[in-house]
Amino acid sequence: MAETLEFNDVYQEVKGSMNDGRLRLSRQGIIFKNSKTGKVDNIQAGELTEGIWRRVALGHGLKLLTKNGHVYKYDGFRESEFEKLSDFFKTHYRLELMEKDLCVKGWNWGTVKFGGQLLSFDIGDQPVFEIPLSNVSQCTTGKNEVTLEFHQNDDAEVSLMEVRFYVPPTQEDGVDPVEAFAQNVLSKADVIQATGDAICIFRELQCLTPRGRYDIRIYPTFLHLHGKTFDYKIPYTTVLRLFLLPHKDQRQMFFVISLDPPIKQGQTRYHFLILLFSKDEDISLTLNMNEEEVEKRFEGRLTKNMSGSLYEMVSRVMKALVNRKITVPGNFQGHSGAQCITCSYKASSGLLYPLERGFIYVHKPPVHIRFDEISFVNFARGTTTTRSFDFEIETKQGTQYTFSSIEREEYGKLFDFVNAKKLNIKNRGLKEGMNPSYDEYADSDEDQHDAYLERMKEEGKIREENANDSSDDSGEETDESFNPGEEEEDVAEEFDSNASASSSSNEGDSDREEKKRKQLKKAKMAKDRKSRKKPVEVKKGKDPNAPKRPMSAYMLWLNASREKIKSDHPGISITDLSKKAGEIWKAMSKEKKEEWDRKAEDARREYEKAMKEYEGGRGESSKRDKSKKKKKVKVKMEKKSTPSRGSSSKSSSRQLSESFKSKEFVSSDESSSGENKSKKKRRRSEDSEEEELASTPPSSEDSASGSDE
Repeated sequence: MAETLEFNDVYQEVKGSMNDGRLRLSRQGIIFKNSKTGKVDNIQAGELTEGIWRRVALGHGLKLLTKNGHVYKYDGFRESEFEKLSDFFKTHYRLELMEKDLCVKGWNWGTVKFGGQLLSFDIGDQPVFEIPLSNVSQCTTGKNEVTLEFHQNDDAEVSLMEVRFYVPPTQEDGVDPVEAFAQNVLSKADVIQATGDAICIFRELQCLTPRGRYDIRIYPTFLHLHGKTFDYKIPYTTVLRLFLLPHKDQRQMFFVISLDPPIKQGQTRYHFLILLFSKDEDISLTLNMNEEEVEKRFEGRLTKNMSGSLYEMVSRVMKALVNRKITVPGNFQGHSGAQCITCSYKASSGLLYPLERGFIYVHKPPVHIRFDEISFVNFARGTTTTRSFDFEIETKQGTQYTFSSIEREEYGKLFDFVNAKKLNIKNRGLKEGMNPSYDEYADSDEDQHDAYLERMKEEGKIREENANDSSDDSGEETDESFNPGEEEEDVAEEFDSNASASSSSNEGDSDREEKKRKQLKKAKMAKDRKSRKKPVEVKKGKDPNAPKRPMSAYMLWLNASREKIKSDHPGISITDLSKKAGEIWKAMSKEKKEEWDRKAEDARREYEKAMKEYEGGRGESSKRDKSKKKKKVKVKMEKKSTPSRGSSSKSSSRQLSESFKSKEFVSSDESSSGENKSKKKRRRSEDSEEEELASTPPSSEDSASGSDE
C-alpha cells in the first residue's frame, strides 16, 4: 500500500466557487494547496470523523467531516479512483469511505438537518442540497418563513443570493419553529455584528488602499475600518498573509494585509489593505480586557498594557488575532543598500520587494507573486533609454508582469538574487561575458561595447563616404568643364622640371586611397544589384505519391488509446486530453512501452523500404524526361541550321559579296563619316553573334562554292 496519494486536478468547493489545486493524502493527514492563492488546508488524520464518496457535476467528489464540525469538499475525481481511496482510508485513517448519492427527484418538501457548519435539506435518507452556514451573510424571519442571504461570489458568473424556507406552524415544547430555525443558522453563520466593545482602537491611520484616513477597531472575530465616507468589516478568516515592509527612505513602514475574498466598494475590489506608518510615531496601548482574559486568549503574545512604535503595535495585535506569520524582506539588498527596488508598473511608480518566497510590489496596484507560480523571468533593455532596464515575470497561468524603469545599477544584485532562488531566466546568456555586471545596459555615450550601436555607426560611416565620393566626383566634373586649360597649367607633368618627388608620392597615395574607396563602392553596388536580382525561391510542393513518415511509439499508442481516455474523462477538451495522455505515457512501465517501440521500429523499416522504391522510380522517370527534352532540342536545332539548296546558294553569294571588297573600296570606306563606321561595326558584331549561334557546320555545296570562288 502506498504511503501517500497525490491528485493534481482537484477542485475545492469554498463559498460557492471551485478552487483548483493539489490534494495529498498521507498517514499524518490530508493537505490541499490552492493553485491561485497558495493557501494550504491541513486536516489531521485524528480529526476526521466521516468520509463520503458521491457523484457530482465534475465527476466524483469527496466530502470530509471533522470533529470540530468543519466540512471539506473536493471534486474532480474519476470513478476508477474510488477503490484506491477506500483502501487508503481503511488502512491509514480507519474510516469506511461510504457511497452516498444525492437525491434527484426534484421534490421541494423535506426535512432540514443541522450538522456542524452545514445545513442539509433531505428527502428521506438522501440529501438534495447542502448549504455551508459560513456562506450566510444575513438571516431574517417572517410568518412561517426564514430567509437566508449569501455573500456575493466575485469569481462566479452567477451567484446564489437568497433562499427561502417555509416552516409549518407547529408548537412543540412551546418553542417557535421559525425562531429555532433562525437561531440554528445564526449560531454558525458568518454574520458580522459589532456587538460589545472593541479590544482596542487605532485612530486616524493613513491607508493607501483604500485611500484615506481610517479608525481601526479591533474586535475578537473581525476588523472594522471606519472612515469619513466608507465602512469596511473584515473577518479574520479572510486574511491570507501579513507583510511588514520598510520604505526606501528608511523613515516609513508599510503594513500590508492580503485578503481573500477582497473587500468591495461598488465595482472596485481591494485584494490588499496597505497602511503607511512613520517610524517616529509612538503609542501607548491598553487592551479592553482584564489581564486573565488576555493571558488566556493570547498566551503571552499580548499584554494588557503595551507601548512602542505605532507600526509595531498594529502588526503585533494583528499577528495575535489572525494567528498568521508576518512576512518581512529577506537578505536582498539593492545598490543603494535598501531592501527594495524603485520601478514602475502600469504607469505608476512604486517599490518592488524581493522576498524569500516571492515578490511584492507596492502600492498602485499592489501585486504579490509567489515563486512557485512563476514560469520564468526576463531581463529586457529599457524601451526609452539604456540607463534603465525592465524586469518581466510570466506566471504558469500565462499572466505577464513588467516592472520597468529599474536603474541599471540594480541589475547585478537582482540577477544574483533570481539566480540564487533558482528561477528560470529566459535570457540567461546576458550575464555571461559581461565584465562589469551592468555592461549590457550601458549608456550609448559611454565607452562600452554595444553590438547594435557599432553596426549603426559603421552604416553611418559608409553613407558619409558615399556622399563625399559623389560630391567629389561632381566637383571634379564641373572644374574640368569650366576651366580645362587651368588644370593643365597647374598640374605638373612627369617630364616637367618643376615636378617634385614628394608631391608626386603624396598625390600617388591619395590617388590610391580614392581608387580603393571607389572600388569598394562599386563592389558594394554590384553586390546590392545581385541581391536584388536573386530570384525568389519557390517552395517545392509535397509529392502526394511519396510515402508518409512513420509515427513515433507515443503517437501510435495515443491513436490506440484516445477513445479510452475520452470515455474515462467525459467532456474532456483536446488540450486537456493531450496533457492527460502525456502524464499516462510518462507513468507507463518500460515493458509496456517496449511493445509500442517495436511497432514504431517496424513502421520505420517499412517507410525506409517504401522510400527506396519511390526514389528509384522517381530517378528513372526523371532520366526519361531529360532524354526526351534533349532529343526535342536537337531536332529543332537541326531544322534551323539546314536550309534548302536554293536558299543556301543565294545566302552564300550574298555573304561573299558583302565580305569581299577591293582596296579602293576599303580606303574610301575608311575616309567616310563616323556614322557609317558605327553602322558597320554594329553589323559585324551582329554577324559574329550569328556565326557563334550556329550549331552545325555549313553544307558540302556551300564549301565547294566558296573554294571555287
